[in-house]
Amino acid sequence: MSKHKLPRKSTHIDMTAMCDVAFLLLTFFMLATKFKPDEPVVVKTPSSTSEIILPDNSILLTVDSKGQVFFDYDNKKAKKDLINRVNDEKKLNLNEEEKAAFVNGASFGLSFAQMKQYLSIPPMEQKTYSFTGIPVDTSYVAATNELAYWIQTARSAGQDEGHPPRICIKCDAATAYPKVKDVIKTLTKNNIDRFNLLTSLEAVPTGTDLYKERNASK
Repeated sequence: MSKHKLPRKSTHIDMTAMCDVAFLLLTFFMLATKFKPDEPVVVKTPSSTSEIILPDNSILLTVDSKGQVFFDYDNKKAKKDLINRVNDEKKLNLNEEEKAAFVNGASFGLSFAQMKQYLSIPPMEQKTYSFTGIPVDTSYVAATNELAYWIQTARSAGQDEGHPPRICIKCDAATAYPKVKDVIKTLTKNNIDRFNLLTSLEAVPTGTDLYKERNASK
């Protein structure tokens, strides 16, 4: 009686096809990913032990070491509504390309009078623009305080989109306190009493009550 060998099943894997799939996925993510523009100002924030992170849908007010104030809003849909309102109310005469540059751009620190010139230049040149900061009039009312106007209009745009924004303030550790106080008073004088102060996280000192509390579960 003859013995017949059973054919062995093939376990060959087509590596070429797998490489093609991996390449297609890589290409997709490269094309689909949207990177946040570089910020025009870098600040070194004070440190603290707070672990609260920057909330989504937030208005970010940055005060650099010179005391110049910058504004940003991370909700692009509301930001589009925001620039349309500002363009109409402040007669900026922005075209659609300049409005799109605002929506997709990073934070800015300049007056209404400078907006059109700034938004009309290419993005790479915007990084070297000489910012002077958003004017903060000590009357603190939106009619004269441009920062108050941006904040109120952005909050209204966010509210209409169904996502009321949270306000966050980020200051350089070397910023003079009166400059920070002007920003805070701009908020409080307009009945905005809840906002976040952004800091850099530092280690909790060993032996403190906070250290014991955070390590109690361990």
